Amino acid sequence: MIRIFINGLAATAGGGLTYLRNVLPRMANRHDLCATVLLSDVLADEFYDSPGITILRSDRTAGTAARFFYEQYEVPRMIRRAGADVLLSPGNFAIFCSPVPQILLSGNALYISGDFTRDLRERGDYGLWLDNAVKAKLAAWSVMQADCTVAPTVAFAGQLREWTGKDVLAIHHGFDRESFFRDQARLPAPMEQKLAATDGALRLLLVSHYNYYRNFETLIRAIAVLKNRLRPRRVRLILTCTLNSSDNPGSYRAESAAALIRNLGVSSEVVELGAIPYHSVHHIYRACDMYVTAAYAETFAHPLVEAMASGVPVIASDLAVHREICGDAAAYFPRFSAEALAESVMRISQSEERSSAMRAAGLLRSRDFSWDKHVEELLLIAHRLANTRQPRAR
Repeated sequence: MIRIFINGLAATAGGGLTYLRNVLPRMANRHDLCATVLLSDVLADEFYDSPGITILRSDRTAGTAARFFYEQYEVPRMIRRAGADVLLSPGNFAIFCSPVPQILLSGNALYISGDFTRDLRERGDYGLWLDNAVKAKLAAWSVMQADCTVAPTVAFAGQLREWTGKDVLAIHHGFDRESFFRDQARLPAPMEQKLAATDGALRLLLVSHYNYYRNFETLIRAIAVLKNRLRPRRVRLILTCTLNSSDNPGSYRAESAAALIRNLGVSSEVVELGAIPYHSVHHIYRACDMYVTAAYAETFAHPLVEAMASGVPVIASDLAVHREICGDAAAYFPRFSAEALAESVMRISQSEERSSAMRAAGLLRSRDFSWDKHVEELLLIAHRLANTRQPRAR
């Protein structure tokens, strides 16, 4: 029996929340471990105690600085009280004085992305640039502090290794096909109406809230190219967000993307559905003809796996992470080339044989990702660290 303490305070949305929603139920079903999970008050109601899982609540999550100091000074005491053998830190930042061996899950490519740094400077977003620079320092120190750092892809593990000089392991995140397609309830009426209005058009999909690193602007420019080249057929870019800064998490400003749409004359071609409940998003994938992403920074890209599992051909920016996830099941283009993206879309849309081959390859590739396998490999690391642990100063 191994006892694991999971510091889940950083999991409030996005990938961190998705991670806990998939990993905790699988840990609860095991008889060889007990897990104590620290969560924010907001999130704790979603999870419940079980024979293998104990949930702890905390209201100390207001602000990055406040949470950081709380984690460094209060959480080690909780770890000791829980009698944990290993600490799992899934939020990119380590506890620097962990009383037990620590596994750090590192999954933010923005801290080491030169493209992101340049993008922030060109946009004049110096507040976010400074915030990212400070967090990058903490993330690097965290990798150095942890007993073992785990990345979600081999490609990103290599980037972290080059950045810090410390060894980093790779364990792919998983995909739960049964859970993803389980809910067959219809979409909300307003969203169904927006989709219905695109009938007959070539539907391209991007699943993401608005941010800079998903490179919305390149997609928008590609839509302007396709609008002219595909005539008389219509083209529509389906977004699961709105280009309104207040409607998106984080401090990303969407006004420039909205202005670009107006300036290029593609307001009718870009359809902003807004945020889609995760249990319903499979309806959006299956309603579309292709999945497109021009992201210039990525660590795993869950939507690529979801698109492949939905039988949707994928066109992705030529990143090592994207190639690792999709392999031969996707088409790739230079990340800032709207022209190359448009060319890829046209080639696939005009060849039913190629489109069918990509669908089949994607369905097969999506089955390689398993949360059960992820948890199994993670626990092997935890057992190794627990068995070789050294006494630590308080």
